[in-house]
Amino acid sequence: MSSARSSSVPIIVLGTNNAKKAGELMEVFAPWEGRLLTLADAPGAIVVDETGRTFAENAALKATEQAKQLGMWVLGEDSGLLVDALDGAPGVYSARYAGPEADDRCNNQLLLERLADVPPERRTARFECHMALSDPQGQVRARSSGACRGRIALAPRGGGGFGYDPLFEVVEYHRTFGELSPLVKACLSHRARAARAMLPQLFRLRAEGILR
Repeated sequence: MSSARSSSVPIIVLGTNNAKKAGELMEVFAPWEGRLLTLADAPGAIVVDETGRTFAENAALKATEQAKQLGMWVLGEDSGLLVDALDGAPGVYSARYAGPEADDRCNNQLLLERLADVPPERRTARFECHMALSDPQGQVRARSSGACRGRIALAPRGGGGFGYDPLFEVVEYHRTFGELSPLVKACLSHRARAARAMLPQLFRLRAEGILR
């Protein structure tokens, strides 16, 4: 990593080991003339406890703690699903809704069970994503967020995406994220919207000589 840090090309570590999530981010950040790594590329990366009460707090924790550990710029991201009929659940517990070791299938199954008696018109929901960019000293230099509204389908549809994607229907398209092409999802998703809001801030920090 020492040779990477000395490079004149700015480097940002995406604070995730999720290859699909990293791929979505790299697509949006493609116009930025820098190098993007993931935690898998960063020896010494740690697991940050997500103790925040909000997505924004967790994103900042992931960014700052990892940045101080690695001595590099880190983009932290936290996102999840908020279902209106469940008073905003699963929210910050989206990834572990069915328990600490839960996988996507278990989380989706529990969500369907909790909504079993809820009619389609009341199954409204939204995905939210919050991002924070930390410098190597652990100072947050930029923040962004994005959201996408939809509703929870009666059963999983489509094999694309990950997480709750097969259940999250974008009403205008009559398709779930699991059914939509990656190109369409890259335009509509909460994560893509947050990344697009972060992109001009990356250009600004580079132009000001802060991110180098």
